[in-house]
Parts: sequence; structure tokens; C-alpha cells
Amino acid sequence: MPSRNIIKEYLEGGAYHIYNRGINRQVIFSEPRDYKFFLYLLKLYLSPIGTVKFKDDQIPRIRKNFYEKIDLLCYCLIPNHFHLLVKQVGEKDIAEFMRCVMTSYSIYFNRKYDRIGTLFQGRYKAVLIEDDNYLLHLSRYIHMNPLSLTEESQQGRTLQGPSLEKLCEYDYSSYADFLGKRNTKWIKPDFILDCFKNDRGDMIIGSSYKEFVENADYDSAEIVDKLILEELH
Repeated sequence: MPSRNIIKEYLEGGAYHIYNRGINRQVIFSEPRDYKFFLYLLKLYLSPIGTVKFKDDQIPRIRKNFYEKIDLLCYCLIPNHFHLLVKQVGEKDIAEFMRCVMTSYSIYFNRKYDRIGTLFQGRYKAVLIEDDNYLLHLSRYIHMNPLSLTEESQQGRTLQGPSLEKLCEYDYSSYADFLGKRNTKWIKPDFILDCFKNDRGDMIIGSSYKEFVENADYDSAEIVDKLILEELH
């Protein structure tokens, strides 16, 4: 059955949950350098022109830049798939941004591992975010993704999923930026964190993003949509 989340309509100013996995559920991040290269691509395309140098000759010289066109609100990478929560300015910014990132990463991965053919499971999937409650639970779902990692799911690879207490130490998600433990310039957490502030801009007493993510007694995946789990695992 074809996915219902292959995007068909782009909206100016729209926020979208973007996700995809490796073809046939294969691993797309085999070692730490792969994760770092994908994050480097995000930095390259989302930073002001000229502030990030090309890392090596494995990046195609795509003369595109999405600084002030795409806001990356949060992300998470795990061995066989990725999640991005983005907000675009123009109607076609997401399509061009994802084409650049996925093409660049596929070229890098195929060259490194001496493979040919498609790396990702078709076109990326996207869900338009139209509700603040959905947005909050989606960010929680994305940031809790590393908890699902096990030695078996990683097929003997060195990366291990953190415990809930050490979730903020996971290197390949934006959760540490949300808790103020890291300050990545090309991540824009305030769009979500502002939901936890009152009219004066103060954090609401008894409520914080950390408490929302780690202490809630409900499953955000059920609110977000079980179809995402079915497609990615």
C-alpha cells in the first residue's frame, strides 16, 4: 500500500515532519562519521553562505543555500532512518532542500561503501503540522527515538541507545539544544520552546520541555500517528 505521507502540496510558511529510511530497511548510518557527515550537510545548507567550508570532494557542488529559507526545529538520526521537523518560508524550499541533502548524502555513502543504486526508501515522507499540540508531541516522539535502539537492532554496531536519564547525551539528535546543553546555530528550538512560556516570556511553573519529554505518562507515538512506526521499523 503506498504511503499517504508522500507530500503532494507545499504551503508557504508551513511546518513539516520529514522522515525517511534506508531502502529495504537497510542501515544508512553505519558508523559515527556517517552521522556526522549528514549533520555537516545540514549545517552546510542551513548556514549563511561562506561560513562553512566544503569538507571534502564527496559533496556535489550544488550552488544552493537555505539560510533564512528553512528553519530546522529539531531532528534525530538513528541507524536506518532520520526525522527532521522543519519550517519553510517559500512554497518550494523543502523540496529543494531535501533534494540537496539526500543527493549529497547518497553520493557520499555510495562512494564510501562502494555501492550503487538508491539508498533511501523512495521519496521522503512529509506531514504538514497544523496543530500546536501535534507539534509538541511530534518533537517529543522525535527526541525519544534513540530509546528504541538495541544491540540487536544495530546489528552489532558500536552505537548504543541511551537510557532515559542520559537521553540528552545522544549525539545525533537536537535534544541537548532544547535543554540548553548545546547551542547549535542552525537549530531553531525556540519555535517549540515558546509553547512552554507564559505571556511574559517566563517558563511556566511546573512545566518544562525536559519534564514534558521524560516524565509524561502517555505515548506520543499514538498521538503522532502509528503509521510512522509501521513505515520506519
